[in-house]
Amino acid sequence: MVMGTAERSGAPADEGTTEVTAPVPGAPDRDIPVAGPATRASERQSVYRPLWSEEPARRRRLPDPVRTAAVRAVLVVAVTLILAMVAFLSTLAESWLAFPMVLASVAGTVVATWGVLDVWVTRQVWNQRHGVVSEPSSTARAMRRERRRARRQGRAAERGQERIGRRGGAGQLSHS
Repeated sequence: MVMGTAERSGAPADEGTTEVTAPVPGAPDRDIPVAGPATRASERQSVYRPLWSEEPARRRRLPDPVRTAAVRAVLVVAVTLILAMVAFLSTLAESWLAFPMVLASVAGTVVATWGVLDVWVTRQVWNQRHGVVSEPSSTARAMRRERRRARRQGRAAERGQERIGRRGGAGQLSHS
């Protein structure tokens, strides 16, 4: 489908610019202009079509310290699995490399266990400090309670100062 710009804008037909419309896959049932060589720059920019659509996340993002520990643990576990596979294959091949790889695999297993426990402990500490765990013994709950109490006292003190300032000279016994 070819439509001249003269037909749309009422300008003379000898301008030399044409607009070609083409169906776009996944778009609604309307034609979207495709910029040809004779199309003006302002006409090319007039159509906005988003590249992607936002979807709400299924789960909340992990906190930064927990995510860092998790990435570290995944890398250590991956290296340990590679070491174990090399140790197994070296043993099957009766290579001299088998014994050092078995020792490295055992050491890697210890480090990988530490890494996974690090993720668990970091997550528990973060939850306790930031109030995700709702238990009576939660440190975060007591801290929130103290902050609320301090804010309430601060607001009460400000209100008292405002009342004193509003009264001005009223209620004073002397003007000295």
